[in-house]
This record gives sequence, structure tokens and C-alpha cells, in this order.
Amino acid sequence: MSSYDVIIIGSGPGGYVSAIRCAQLGLKTACVEGRETLGGTCLNVGCIPSKALLHATHMLHEAEHNFADMGLKGKSPSVDWAQMQTYKQNTIDTNTKGIEFLFKKNKIDWIKGWATIPEAGKVKVGDEVHEAKNIIIATGSEPASLPGVEVDETVVVTSTGALSLNKVPKKLVVIGAGVIGLELGSVYARLGTEVTVVEYLDAITPGMDGEVQKNFMRILKKQGVNFVMGAAVQGTEASKTKAKVTYKLRKDDSEHTLDADVVLVSTGRKPFHDGLGLESLGVELTKRGQIAVNDTWETSVKGIYAIGDVIEGPMLAHKAEDEGMAAAEVVAGKHGHVNYGVIPGVIYTHPEVANVGATEEQLKEEGRAYKVGKFSFMGNARAKAVFAGEGFVKLIADKETDRILGAHIIGPGAGDLIHEVCVAMEFGASAEDLAMTCHAHPTYSEAVREAALACGDGAIHM
Repeated sequence: MSSYDVIIIGSGPGGYVSAIRCAQLGLKTACVEGRETLGGTCLNVGCIPSKALLHATHMLHEAEHNFADMGLKGKSPSVDWAQMQTYKQNTIDTNTKGIEFLFKKNKIDWIKGWATIPEAGKVKVGDEVHEAKNIIIATGSEPASLPGVEVDETVVVTSTGALSLNKVPKKLVVIGAGVIGLELGSVYARLGTEVTVVEYLDAITPGMDGEVQKNFMRILKKQGVNFVMGAAVQGTEASKTKAKVTYKLRKDDSEHTLDADVVLVSTGRKPFHDGLGLESLGVELTKRGQIAVNDTWETSVKGIYAIGDVIEGPMLAHKAEDEGMAAAEVVAGKHGHVNYGVIPGVIYTHPEVANVGATEEQLKEEGRAYKVGKFSFMGNARAKAVFAGEGFVKLIADKETDRILGAHIIGPGAGDLIHEVCVAMEFGASAEDLAMTCHAHPTYSEAVREAALACGDGAIHM
């Protein structure tokens, strides 16, 4: 029987980062993973492969729509879907092998297989039982579905199946207008697929800033994505090569159908902790099936911790990473910290969409006095030069103190630009602090400074 200071169950972004941090802190560490490769959903069938396809299809879009205007003449490239899939797989392999290298470098044991926890302090994998002073559960999440919708990962697919279709469909129906559905919908729209998004609510990307929602939807429509809003999906029917989606419009209860070659179910994700034996251990769960933890990420059973998608909070890889490092610090006898008020969210369409902190809607509901600084990318020279002038930066600050409360960006490089605001918020900066910081010209980041200036006397280029 092998013995460890800590065993992490799951090697996704939360699990592998936690394992590395534990090892760096001098703890004898093992990580249990049942997949053939490390990295969890994110690296294998989530964040990384989807970004590869988003990048490839964005290059196609540029070639088809903008190359000629830049003096780059010639026949538009044709799509070799098999080669694009190979490129995607090579991207996955490079990243997962990188995690394997980091495990070896940090002397972390990879216990291959699926884990159960027969009792506190013990982890069983196959026929072997391993002892651990501490256990960190980082088993992530799995796609959620709807009643009447049966997923076969061929015609009716989750994000996993959508990443590896055997051919580009002529018609794709996406159920759910959240991050996953819009990203993958964008991929196929660029490839020439007729994409229709069916959403129960009246706005896309639930919880985001209202102005961003409206502008984002307008831009996606221009890119050829169709939307059916306020629609409750009743079910799907699938044959070997076709599917039919039935939905009712909430406004009048009328029933409609859509035909498709493929249906993508992107109605969110749910915590995955099947088979761990949590019930018999007495580990408490929330009403939504998440593992309940205290402010040090410890469950109701001493010595067992949980992080990432399996606990409350946004299901984001970087949130899991932060919790993974924090839990490692706690296990090592130090102080772990996660600032949940400064966790950015990003949608990797084109333009990208990013946000951090409070929305106007939230602040109005709280009754908090605030001010808004906005700047359009049409006033940004770099963005205009690369045909990326659509979108804006919106900065929200406290009306009295000028302290930055949130930011919402739709535009080029938004997923990178948002972190300037994250750092500012982490240090409690004011909008004026950001406005008075010199920004290189010409860069997209100048739009962030201009939005900060707009919180005061006004932007320069607008």
C-alpha cells in the first residue's frame, strides 16, 4: 500500500495545477486519472480543442472576407476537414504531453484508473488502495441535457461530439445560447453550416452585461448565425443522419420544428462525482448536486477537499486552477486565497467577449451609485487597421470613490485586455489610476484607457 501526503482525484486544470503546487510545497503527491491522457475535459475535449477550431476557422474567415482588401489576392482556401481535425488533435497532444512532463519534473505519481474513496484517508483505484493524509476531489463536470433530448454523440451531440463530427453539417441546431453553444456555433457558421441557436431566455449569454448581450447577438447575426429566442425545447427525434428539434415559443405557446443534420446540446454542465462513494462517506452536497465546502475548500469530512466545477461557483478552468493552488496551500499548512470577485469570463468568438466584476444590472439591483465609461473600438486605430472595429470597452466605477467595480469588453483581444482591469481591481485601483497609466500606441489596450478616461472628463478619441 503506497502512502502520500495528498492524492488529487482528477487531472483537469484544477487537479493538475493543485498537484504541481502541492509538489512544489514539498508534499508527496499523486494524481488519479482514468483517461488515457492528462488534462481533463479542458485539454482533451473542451477549452483547447475548441480554440484550435476557432482559430482555424477564423483564419478561413479572414481569407474569405478581408485578404483581398489587404492586397492578398488569390483563390480562397478550401476546407480539408480531416486535416483540421488532425491539427486539433496535435494541439491536444502537445498540451496533454506537456502536463505529463510537468508531473515527471515535479515527481508527481500518476495513478491510472478511476478512483473511489472507501473511507477518509484512503483512495482505491482498481484493486489497489492508497493511503493519503489529504484528498482533493477535482473531478470536474459533464454536459447537462434536457428531458426528451437523447444524446448519441453522432447526430445529437454535446460539445464532445461537436468537436469531432465526421463531416461538416449543412444544418446545425444549437440548443442553448451560452458560451459553448456560441463558440461551436461560430466554428460551423464559418465553415458554411446553416446554424440556428434555440434559447429559452430572451437574451443570449445569461448573466452578462445587457449592452454586450445585444451587441454580441447583432454581430453574430451579421456572421450568419440565426436565433430563436424565448423557445422551450420539447424534444428531439434522430435517425442515423438527420434530426428534428421541437420547441414551443413562450410568448404564445405555439409549437414549431427545426430540421438539422446535427443537434448540439449546450444547456450547461453539471458536477461530476459519480462513483466516488461520497454518500457512504457522509460528504454533504448542495441542492444542485455540488460538493459543499467551507472557506478552506474542505468538505464535511475532515481531510477531504474539493475544488473546481464539482463545487459552487462559475465552471471555469481558471477558477479551478486558483482553487487548486489555494487548496494546496491549505493542505501544506499555509493560507490559501481566491478572490471570487475578480474572476474573468471570456467567450472566444470573433470578436471576443470578456467580463469581470459587476454588471450595471447587478449594481442597479443593489441600489449602488456608479458611473460608466465607454469607448468604441471604432475609435481605436489598431482595431480599424485589422477590420476589427466592432465592439466597445465598458468600465464601471463607484460614483463616490471611483474604484473600479467591473468591466465588459466586446472586441479584438478582449480575453487578454480584461486582465488589465483584473489586476487593477485586485489592487483596488480607481478608474483614474487606469486612465493615468501610459498605454503603448497603437494597441487595442488603448481602448481600455479611453474607457477609464470616459469615467472622468471624457475619452480623447471619441
